[in-house]
Amino acid sequence: MPDPNSAPVLELRGVSKRFGAVQALTEVDLAVHPGEVVALVGDNGAGKSTLVKTIAGVNNPDEGSIVWQGKDVTIRGPHDAQKIGIATVYQDLALADNLDVVGNLFLGSEITSAGILDEISMEGRSRELLETLSIRIPSVRIPVASLSGGQRQTVAIARSLIGDPKVVMLDEPTAALGVEQTAQVLDLVERLRDRGLGVILISHNMVDVMAVADTVAVLRLGRNNGFFDAKRTNQQEIISAITGATDNAVTRRAARTGGEGPGAG
Repeated sequence: MPDPNSAPVLELRGVSKRFGAVQALTEVDLAVHPGEVVALVGDNGAGKSTLVKTIAGVNNPDEGSIVWQGKDVTIRGPHDAQKIGIATVYQDLALADNLDVVGNLFLGSEITSAGILDEISMEGRSRELLETLSIRIPSVRIPVASLSGGQRQTVAIARSLIGDPKVVMLDEPTAALGVEQTAQVLDLVERLRDRGLGVILISHNMVDVMAVADTVAVLRLGRNNGFFDAKRTNQQEIISAITGATDNAVTRRAARTGGEGPGAG
């Protein structure tokens, strides 16, 4: 659980984004604390993907600010996001099927010695990372093409930790997974939280959201439409905010009954 007195590691303040005549985001706020899982939910077209890409540096906000560890930052591209400590695992995973687990974990971040790949060091660090996260893989030298969907997802998440990030964004990590594989991924999300990382979980699955989230942030038509303490709310209330059945009244009611707004724990 996040420390209610801790400062957010990542905060968005009034972020807006336009694509031509289309207003994709309007004055969106979001806060993520160390050791907190924030579920970002909303219907198709609500702005979730745009917001994730803005945090990840793919899009540049037109207005508003991004605050990292208390300081305003400008994220001009994905490299900037990775450099300050934001890692993103997209739904397509971007794994290389022809490479083994070690090759995928260090793809683009290879360890070299005298200009030669240090396979021993990379294999050792791979084993250590997977063991720390309790990820069970038959072998770190098995091609990822041979792994199950759940195992592939856990490898992609583990790869995001190679750069020692402080915030990890997971885009629909349980989509198309079976029950057992979904449980493995959700267990890994909880272990990321236990390591003190801030996690942004984008998901359409309310069962998954309620299972691991500390805070649920609802987007509707590119705007905030509610922040909820996951332990003090229910699926019906969140779905009402997603669909607009109660519209901004949900936001006000959440504030009165314990749903937390941006910047709160």
